[in-house]
Amino acid sequence: MKLGLHYWNYSIPADPAAIAPTLAEAATIAEQAGVASFTVMDHFFQMEAMAPAEEPMLEAYTTLGFVAARTQRMTLGVLVTGVMYRYPGLLAKTATTLDVLSGGRARLGIGASWYEREQRGLGVPVVPVAERFERLEETLRICRQMWSDDNGPFEGRHYQLTETINSPQPLSRPHPPIMIGGSGEKKTLLLVARYADACNLFGTGAQGVAHKLEVLRGHCAAEGRDYDRIEKTVLASRPPLEDLDGFLAEVADYAALGVSEVQVTPDRHPVEFAQRLGDEVLPRLAAIG
Repeated sequence: MKLGLHYWNYSIPADPAAIAPTLAEAATIAEQAGVASFTVMDHFFQMEAMAPAEEPMLEAYTTLGFVAARTQRMTLGVLVTGVMYRYPGLLAKTATTLDVLSGGRARLGIGASWYEREQRGLGVPVVPVAERFERLEETLRICRQMWSDDNGPFEGRHYQLTETINSPQPLSRPHPPIMIGGSGEKKTLLLVARYADACNLFGTGAQGVAHKLEVLRGHCAAEGRDYDRIEKTVLASRPPLEDLDGFLAEVADYAALGVSEVQVTPDRHPVEFAQRLGDEVLPRLAAIG
């Protein structure tokens, strides 16, 4: 079982000048401790369900470039990129840039996007949910084409590209892994079966995750896709440091379902959190197959 650190809060410590050194120190400590992946959110306002929208937030891919320069082994990705925030051709180029500059460590996490307050606030087009999923599927197709030998045009309903040149190509082979985040049974998990190398589900407990994976298995059968070739990951909702035994028991349940990575979010100073992951969580997590 791999552990990922999902870095979502730039408010601790409060001084904006401390954001960069704190981020660098937390990422370095996490990697040295054995954390497998480092992810950030794709938001421009803080999520209102977590904290006031006005709290500090950084642009995701710039942040990952900063982290890439200070780490050597961790997989780096956005959990997850909002499809409405970047034109697909530019997103493919952005993810490629991260992959090349990190030595082949990028993972493209992507989803349908949802946070309308920040979209309206910053002038991002707000479109119906059905259209967001249409755009998500076209974006996945465009990224896969740009990460191939096909430099030709792409003609979709929402996006038209006359050339899909992407030089240099990613170092990851055949391309940076594509992770689709979300648990929607009719659209999201169907797109996982069609296009993704990995899924990311919300950690709602073993029963809920098991149900979503069964839905995914059904989509894979219908699409002729090998279910076992899709990596299953979970964003944990249970804080690991508050109840380590309970957290590990839940992770063991996920592992039994075929989940291979669990991401956790800091609930205290991120440097302290990273240190305690290394001291308390990872040694015991190693025992979970």
